[in-house]
Amino acid sequence: MKITGLQIGRISVPLKKPFKTALRTVNSVEDVIVKITTDTGNVGYGEAPPTGVITGDTSGAIIGAIQDHIGKAIIGMEIENLEGIMLKLHGCVVKNTSAKAAVDIAIYDLYGQLYKAPVYKLLGGYRKELTTDITISVNDPIQMAQDSIEAINLGYKTLKIKVGMDGNIDILRMKAIREAVGYDVDLRIDANQGWKPKEAVYALRRMEDEGLKIEFVEQPVDAHDIEGLKFVADNVSIPVMADESVFSPKDALKIMQLRAADLINIKLMKTGGINNALKICSIAEIYGVECMIGCMLEAKVSVTAAVHLAAAKSIITKIDLDGPVLCSTDPVEGGAEFQNSKISISEEPGFGFKEIHGIIY
Repeated sequence: MKITGLQIGRISVPLKKPFKTALRTVNSVEDVIVKITTDTGNVGYGEAPPTGVITGDTSGAIIGAIQDHIGKAIIGMEIENLEGIMLKLHGCVVKNTSAKAAVDIAIYDLYGQLYKAPVYKLLGGYRKELTTDITISVNDPIQMAQDSIEAINLGYKTLKIKVGMDGNIDILRMKAIREAVGYDVDLRIDANQGWKPKEAVYALRRMEDEGLKIEFVEQPVDAHDIEGLKFVADNVSIPVMADESVFSPKDALKIMQLRAADLINIKLMKTGGINNALKICSIAEIYGVECMIGCMLEAKVSVTAAVHLAAAKSIITKIDLDGPVLCSTDPVEGGAEFQNSKISISEEPGFGFKEIHGIIY
């Protein structure tokens, strides 16, 4: 199965409601779609969201990296030479992790088709069903409490609460949510780099004193402030998760060696795809550090790839793959199935995509 062509398109999917974090507000998913064709007629799909404030990758940058560098490097290669393709993919251009992830996902889709197996079985086959949390956008405390009750009524047992705008108000937000949902629901919080180290320690200790029972806090400080991240981890009892601080396997290794965080959040758009994410999983297994699999605001193509990775690896113990359920429509036929918090995987080869509607080439 030889790569013969590569097409780039775009999809636009409105969200059910605005998605608000300490970094940005988003109203729709505006993603780049990659379609790789082969001499056997097989087609592989990949996807990448422009998330400039996190990865630095805009739509134009993603398209340019694929057209000018990645496509030229891999066209003509055999899908069975997965290692060679990945060396070319990661060696032909630096950074551009979202562009690399989109192509990586399409390659793994074809790799599964080549060997007539779903990707999760080729990667480890640990399980075939997952349960995800759902994200509650940052708003005023009353609105966030209402949104949390709405999520619980849909069957979610774990909520990821966006904070990081103001430590004192964040405490009020969490108190309002905990009072609204009770203590049978797990609450994890994500500050999206919004706090300073001392502010983070203050806010988290207050939450501890209030008995709010926080499962973990995700990326409380600036991504590049590893010392600040470690300061928080060393001074609160709530487990600390590194997200934006970890793009590469080297980043993950440094965090674990310094004990700067208790947990790692793996996102394919940060790692450049499944290949590097697998390396992070291996490092985490050595250090005994549990991982979460997360996503940006993405439609079902790239999130399905993340689902397969999570299903394959036991070190991934926490699931944050709510992107598709936040969308108002699903343009993708096939792939993983999302029923609110429950995610299931088909036994179709690759990622099981049938067709993607609404692509503009």
